[in-house]
Amino acid sequence: MKPLAKDYKRIVIKVGSSLFYAADNTLDFAVFDNVVRQVIHLVKANKEVIIVSSGAIALGMHLLGLRERPKKLGDLQAAAAIGQNELMNTYRRVFGGSDCFAAQILLTWEDFYDRKRYLNAKNTLLALLEYRKYRIQRLIPIINENDTVSTEEIKFGDNDRLSALVATLINADLLIILSDVDGLLDKNKKVITVVDEIKSQIKALACPTTKKTCVGGMITKIEAAKIAVDSGIPCVIANGIHKNVILSAIENPAQVGTLFVPKKGLAARERWIAFGTKPKGKITVDDGAKKALINKKSLLSVGVITCEGIFESGDIVKVTDNQNREFARGKVNLSSKQLDKVKGRRYDKEIIHRDNIVILEEK
Repeated sequence: MKPLAKDYKRIVIKVGSSLFYAADNTLDFAVFDNVVRQVIHLVKANKEVIIVSSGAIALGMHLLGLRERPKKLGDLQAAAAIGQNELMNTYRRVFGGSDCFAAQILLTWEDFYDRKRYLNAKNTLLALLEYRKYRIQRLIPIINENDTVSTEEIKFGDNDRLSALVATLINADLLIILSDVDGLLDKNKKVITVVDEIKSQIKALACPTTKKTCVGGMITKIEAAKIAVDSGIPCVIANGIHKNVILSAIENPAQVGTLFVPKKGLAARERWIAFGTKPKGKITVDDGAKKALINKKSLLSVGVITCEGIFESGDIVKVTDNQNREFARGKVNLSSKQLDKVKGRRYDKEIIHRDNIVILEEK
């Protein structure tokens, strides 16, 4: 296992909405006190902490008297609109009197897909963290998806992935995902303390959530962990109910949940290509093209078998092999309509230049 430094300076903490509910499905605000108390301790120790917090829809459901997550998009957005205000007010109350202030940031997929908005979000977060250096005031960014205006994010999204994207955005030193489970469990229901590599056997252990107020489950947490570790950021999945779990995760990550060990990190632009955008389509290549891409060559049209989806020049696409396994992502130079005409034939322009390709899996 790779050695890990304990002196984590910049930490992203994801708080799951499942933590807000007691066994009888009533709201339990003790988690706020537990998390915030530890965050205050970290900030006063000159750590940089960002919280990615779920709970807007869950709190909105509580205020509206709903016991099950709405299925209609409009009802979800209404619950989010009411709940987001309650969520931030709760954080404001628990931070009160500590010389720490919560700063609300709402993000959508578009903020990551558009490169300018991506960099603007990064600059905003870094500016908030900069204030602490001058002791003007201690600011804690609280991030959530903008569920009141987003569509696909509500239907399919989750804050596990968002927390990993935020961690890569600001080049965090550690990602901690807090939920109501003790970590990733093996087939005997025992916690796996360390995961050196996220293989198919690890993914097979995950299961979706059955909570009526939540989306995601362990599947999305493993996906988030993969984004983090592929970006060179260690990730810990732990039970947020346990006392001092955040402080313990920072001191010794492998003893409080499941630690996912990081790989060699991608450069900032590579992280954006690999994880910061939703691919607009898919290009399937033959074995020769796959080998060339892994060896840092450009993708040529002669190696393209098929293309799917509708994309334009400059869009990000998945690259899969002939077994339909995604092994790379890249920024294309042709539209899907243009590529469909030249695939499998010689063409005088690279489909994806080697500088715009990120290899995800080499096997």
